[in-house]
Amino acid sequence: MSATRPAPVTVHHLVEGPAGAPVVVFACSLGATLATWAPQAAALARRFRVVRYDPRGHGQSPVPPGPYALAELGADLVGLLDRLDVERAHLCGLSMGAMTSLWVAARHPERVGRLIACCTAARLGPPAMWAERAATVRARGAGAIAESVVDRWFTPGFRARHPERVAEMRALVAATPREGYAGCCAAIETMDLRGDLPAITAPTLVIAGADDPATPPERLREIAAAIPGARLAVVADAAHLANVEQPEQVTGLILQHLEEVHQ
Repeated sequence: MSATRPAPVTVHHLVEGPAGAPVVVFACSLGATLATWAPQAAALARRFRVVRYDPRGHGQSPVPPGPYALAELGADLVGLLDRLDVERAHLCGLSMGAMTSLWVAARHPERVGRLIACCTAARLGPPAMWAERAATVRARGAGAIAESVVDRWFTPGFRARHPERVAEMRALVAATPREGYAGCCAAIETMDLRGDLPAITAPTLVIAGADDPATPPERLREIAAAIPGARLAVVADAAHLANVEQPEQVTGLILQHLEEVHQ
């Protein structure tokens, strides 16, 4: 990171599960908070030490002046591991959280046990789209884009069956601080992980939502193909927040990956 960049921020986090158990860190999407990983945390905390956190600019984490860079989001995650005295952890991220986790796995391989990357991309353009979205949020607040964002998060069937849950998610996006959301848009705008993926040594599971319009399965196939030994799983009837729309399927895939023995 450039010397002019702000220092890593002390992100808000929750720790659940037995002390001394293997640590799993969950990183969330742009516009979300640690609450979106609640279904997985409840299941994994029986046998893992589960850490969930709000990325900078989101939830209860600090909101430093933007724009942000992916390297800063990665440094925040490494800083969280340092504060918790965790030398090595499994990482599971979705969308922006997966971008952050992939960056850490490539740049700090000694800190990562196993890796799960959900509903994400190694590069997600066009850059102008992210610049425009950041400008909209700075001018009008995250509520101006909340409906269109959540429409991509869930399939039409899920939105029809669970209107209260969808409304809750729209409110979550709308509550994101302007500078935090826009700053993270800038991180995605300039992000390009394609050259980093081959350096990842952690056993990696890549999860796609079959009906994800934001990061469709072909984006995840590209990631799986670039990481040595990575595996791809496609979750049916799921859009971008596959872990919320199909929690049992996604939780099962995560547990299987964390518990199996890699030769």
